[in-house]
Amino acid sequence: MASAPGPALPLEVRGLAVQLGRRRVLHDVSFRLDAGLRTVILGPNGAGKTTLLRALHGLLPAASGHIAWAGGPRPPRADAMVFQRPVMLRRGALANVEYALAVNGVDGAERRTRALEALERVGLGALAERPARVLSGGEQQRLALARAWALRPRILYLDEPTAALDPNAAVEVERQVAAIHASGTRIVMTTHHLGLARRIADEILFLHDGTLVEQTPAERFFEAPASGEARQFLNGELPWKRQ
Repeated sequence: MASAPGPALPLEVRGLAVQLGRRRVLHDVSFRLDAGLRTVILGPNGAGKTTLLRALHGLLPAASGHIAWAGGPRPPRADAMVFQRPVMLRRGALANVEYALAVNGVDGAERRTRALEALERVGLGALAERPARVLSGGEQQRLALARAWALRPRILYLDEPTAALDPNAAVEVERQVAAIHASGTRIVMTTHHLGLARRIADEILFLHDGTLVEQTPAERFFEAPASGEARQFLNGELPWKRQ
């Protein structure tokens, strides 16, 4: 499969705030994402991790602040997102991928080629005509990865991609995430699984109460976190809050 298109990075976030109803979920969040790294967003439940991914992907509006791609607006098909519980259309696995390409303006002949390549890359080539909704949980998550990967995004946002999977399925999804990164797509992922974060992450964004507390190399974060909140989180001492 061809690699992701030329980078429109860095992605710069400045003073981002997100309001859900009367509640301010993110407060004055600022950071920069450069090319080539894998970023894992950590924090206790209710810290704003999923809200941040949705805002970066354009699914939630900013109450204030801005998001810029290489100093400009978001390029077409710049990013894609895979949710913890992906929605499968009532059609076959191949048709699910083709539909995503169609709504993103990819021509018919190229759609079929890219969709088949994506399914092969995630190990679902033999299940191309299988109805997506009868696939196992792990297979559905790999199909969601194929559907996003076929778009060749510059950044792929992953929200808890292994949370609901058994260990074998989780290992396979982790392997596919590594392959997507190797193809040139920037990975930004949330997880509560610290072992996964240690294996995947090049850098950590640590959120607490809707505020970005740290952006730091992963090794440094796990060995010597700079903030008291991060140390408490790693020691299992922070209370978990409802979203």
